[in-house]
Amino acid sequence: MGTPYHLQSPRTIPARLVNMRQLPPGLPPPPPPQEPPSKTTRQQEVLPQRLPAATSKIILQPRDRTSPAMWFAAIVCFAFSIILIVAGVVILIVFLAVKPRAPSFDTANASLNSVYVDSPAYFNGDMTLVANFSNPNQKIDVVFRSATVELFFRDRPMAVQVLPPFAQRWGQFQVLNLHMVSSRVLLPPEVAMELVNQVRSNRVVYTIRGAFKVEARFWFSHYSYWMNTICELELTAPPCGVLVARRCRTK
Repeated sequence: MGTPYHLQSPRTIPARLVNMRQLPPGLPPPPPPQEPPSKTTRQQEVLPQRLPAATSKIILQPRDRTSPAMWFAAIVCFAFSIILIVAGVVILIVFLAVKPRAPSFDTANASLNSVYVDSPAYFNGDMTLVANFSNPNQKIDVVFRSATVELFFRDRPMAVQVLPPFAQRWGQFQVLNLHMVSSRVLLPPEVAMELVNQVRSNRVVYTIRGAFKVEARFWFSHYSYWMNTICELELTAPPCGVLVARRCRTK
């Protein structure tokens, strides 16, 4: 089968008809003559032949050599990474071997000496608190650089006691007597009324909050951190109020 006449060039149709008349029956018609390629086609055929040469020139271009400054920076970064990894491993080993623990604060005992609410809602009170500081570490000494203990009733500050700096050896505990005195502390009427009702019911609930700046010493190194303690105290009514329940937690 040849190309249909409606798709052939007008110049090739007469030549094809002449050839069909001259051929004996039974032979296939010869292929139609092809037109000479145009200038655009020749340019498209020549252009791909030039691409490999240009590509080879690009591939064969020499690379730029790495400067000594880049090599030096890479070596410094590699050495710094090795130092960080080694330091992290050493710190992890020391931490697992020493197992540092934070000191603990607890109220061993407390006594409520007096509670007096004057008109209009001025509070006066006197309480003695026995505080127990302990260092549970086995290889680390601690120093309390700053220690503040506050007394609260329903989130209202009632008294404050500031302690001088003191040190503790590993495994050592220390008991301190804190005298919490409140003088003419103005309370809201509803808070003052609640305090009076608790005294009458022989059940007074106070809150102790402690803020301590601790310095831990290990061999020739040391580090500092803040420790916060909250204790809920339940005492009987004055003048001989005693501690009946307590609950402390340290952060």
